[in-house]
Amino acid sequence: MKTRIFIIGSGVVGAATGEGFLKAGHEVTFIDVAPARIAELAARGFDVRSKIDLSGEPESLLFLTLPTPNDGHRYDLSAFEAGTTAVGKALAGSATRHTVVVRSTVPPGTTEGLVKNTLERHSGMTANEGFGLASNPEFLRAVSAAEDFAHPWMTVIAGRDPQTVERLRDLLSPFGGELRTFDDPAQAEFIKAAHNIFNATKISFWNEMWLVAQKMGVDLDPIAATVARSAEGSINPEYGIRGGAPYGGVCLPKDTQGFLGFADTIDVDMPLLTAVVETNDRLAAIVNHEVEAAAHAAADQLRGPAGEARVVVPAGGAGAVDDRSQEHESA
Repeated sequence: MKTRIFIIGSGVVGAATGEGFLKAGHEVTFIDVAPARIAELAARGFDVRSKIDLSGEPESLLFLTLPTPNDGHRYDLSAFEAGTTAVGKALAGSATRHTVVVRSTVPPGTTEGLVKNTLERHSGMTANEGFGLASNPEFLRAVSAAEDFAHPWMTVIAGRDPQTVERLRDLLSPFGGELRTFDDPAQAEFIKAAHNIFNATKISFWNEMWLVAQKMGVDLDPIAATVARSAEGSINPEYGIRGGAPYGGVCLPKDTQGFLGFADTIDVDMPLLTAVVETNDRLAAIVNHEVEAAAHAAADQLRGPAGEARVVVPAGGAGAVDDRSQEHESA
């Protein structure tokens, strides 16, 4: 079934998104404020406009694909907020119920914070009543954005209204790939941020190891290629992803701390590995505190209201322990 779609912000992500929907048979209008971008899209035969007008339009999906660059250690949401404001005003002039979908990369909480508040203020409507609201973060690489949209490996949809989520599922599932849905838009926003941060951290990890290899005079490439196939963190998607569970055992603490000492002997600073150890130590302290608190509570329960001894079996059965560490490496 053909869907009416507006792309708000027609840069790399917006253009790839809109063109992908067009090729799937949907009716798409691109919105942008940059004259050069408008001229470029018009030259390609697309319906492109400088302002959004929803009067007379049927029920539509409005994808926010606006720029959200960083300004130092924060997201610059000025252009994003301006585009969202324009959408809110357009909603006010329409008698039809439309759905706004946040596709830009934004801080967790933005969809139900800035976006919801801005749309409600300028439209005079209530989210999930007068208009639909959802998050559908993009996972497009700049060099292959059109191909990535056409053949996604992961699609994430989140919204409070099950009908809105289902509508987006129907729209996006034909493109293939794994599709996951959530009730809370902040989860989808968090996924996109963590996705990019994980990739950046992996790159920095091997760059830090490259500094050590350079100092030693060894070729890192075959080392990294081998570790990528030997380390469980590379070959097992479930490894190490349980939050609140620091690594433990013998091997991981030994090699993380021992390698820091080794790097120091060859005068190589390793701030990322240092942060790994410090983070694990902090989490271990938190977990130990929780275990001690639980042990004290259990002891109080065993004593009973007047010192009376009672037998309490842990939820995991007799002999159950709280082993939250993550340790699956070779010694």
